[in-house]
Amino acid sequence: MTGQLRLTNGRRLKSPNGKLARPTTGRVREALMNILRERINNSNWMDLYSGSGIISCEVIARGAKTVLAVELNRKVYETCQSNIESINKGVSSQVFVNVLNIEAIRLLKIGYKKYSTKTYQRLGKKTNRFNYIYIDPPYKNGNYYQALANLLDGDWVTRNCLAICEFSITNGFKLPDRWHVKEQKKYGDTGLLFLSPSQA
Repeated sequence: MTGQLRLTNGRRLKSPNGKLARPTTGRVREALMNILRERINNSNWMDLYSGSGIISCEVIARGAKTVLAVELNRKVYETCQSNIESINKGVSSQVFVNVLNIEAIRLLKIGYKKYSTKTYQRLGKKTNRFNYIYIDPPYKNGNYYQALANLLDGDWVTRNCLAICEFSITNGFKLPDRWHVKEQKKYGDTGLLFLSPSQA
């Protein structure tokens, strides 16, 4: 592990070894946080392909109410969990977080109702569906299309949710018909695509 990964507020995080993960750059994160600003406060956040957990950590530090982070690689997941727990302990009002070591598409196919029953009801917790979703799979074999489709099929999101896809400008990706583009930003070779469900 190295200590080179930092939140936009300067807080250090653990970084996964070698090339196991590709953390979202500081430039992109700072731009994203500036775009969303106070909307993050009290939000329910899903972080797919979470990697180091740095996006989850950013929104926890800004007052998100619920964070679900999903990472498949076991070693990266352990780093992700450690980072998120560390940041959550340092905020004034602790966020309800759940860090899962599972493939994102597999989780989404479970559906929100089953996930919610297993995760929240047994703990006496209550939450709403997710109104912010960050999707950042490996660029070359990203599952944006399937993830976006399954978010709606599994009833994971609110009608006015915002899905944010981080992607390679060079590679791009195809969108399902049920989502429409609200905005697109470019930061060097990295793009952010802001989407909402077509029925919203």
